[in-house]
Amino acid sequence: MADDEIDYNIVFPDAGTSERHWQGTKEPVVILLGWAGCKDKHLSKYSSIYNEQGCVTIRYTAPLKTVFISESFGYKELSGTAHKLLEILYDYEVENSPVFFHVFSNGGFMLYRYVVELLHSDKQFSSLCVIGAVVDSAPGSGNVRGALRALTATLGPNVSPVLKYFLLTLFAVTVFLLRIVLYPLTKYIHKNHYDAVRERPPAWPHFSLYSRADQVIRHKDITLFVETLRQKDIQVDSFDFVSSAHVSHFRDFPEQYALKCRNFLVTCMKDLEGTEIKKRYQVHNQ
Repeated sequence: MADDEIDYNIVFPDAGTSERHWQGTKEPVVILLGWAGCKDKHLSKYSSIYNEQGCVTIRYTAPLKTVFISESFGYKELSGTAHKLLEILYDYEVENSPVFFHVFSNGGFMLYRYVVELLHSDKQFSSLCVIGAVVDSAPGSGNVRGALRALTATLGPNVSPVLKYFLLTLFAVTVFLLRIVLYPLTKYIHKNHYDAVRERPPAWPHFSLYSRADQVIRHKDITLFVETLRQKDIQVDSFDFVSSAHVSHFRDFPEQYALKCRNFLVTCMKDLEGTEIKKRYQVHNQ
């Protein structure tokens, strides 16, 4: 791949499946943003929820260095990635289709933050029709212990103990200094993903899936984020799986998880249809 390209996967549904579910309307494009260290074979299991619903799906996971290093040091590398990700819609000529996001953990939410900013500010992307977003196990803020657990799991058992200890120590010191101790100052240069989206959230509906048993993202961070959206009159719902671990809700409750995602997508599509009918009615009566 060229240096300016990103490594993604796109799947188009067969015409029969799409017609059966969406009956002549444009099928949604679902963009799945994986957690840090997520393998595509794992993300593809989630995309199948939507492929079986007749949706186009785009899968992408940001590289580890951008999540754990670039963002920690305030380097906005993911902003450029977000731009390339949205350009994919134009490359495949699906920019006029409804767009739906499924975001995982802070690794996916960090990228989602820049996507939201582009949709707010970029003239080209502001015309995209985003209908909703599922947010799984995110967002979290200022939790060094949880971040270390995430990085430890991401590094895996094949990394030498000495290197692992060095990386974890460097990461912990960096996050503690830049994102906690000095954050009252550094936030004027680079806000973290949590504060950025809370302060200027997207207007489309959100569905937050989480668990109070999560050892990486504190459930109180998620519930506070949900409450912030509600206070800003944004349609938002949430569900606590109670016992499942971080980004493990689908693994532990596959049928319930898939049903909730599909039902939310269908609701968002119905809301879009109702809005378009209302617009056509208003134009007709002018």
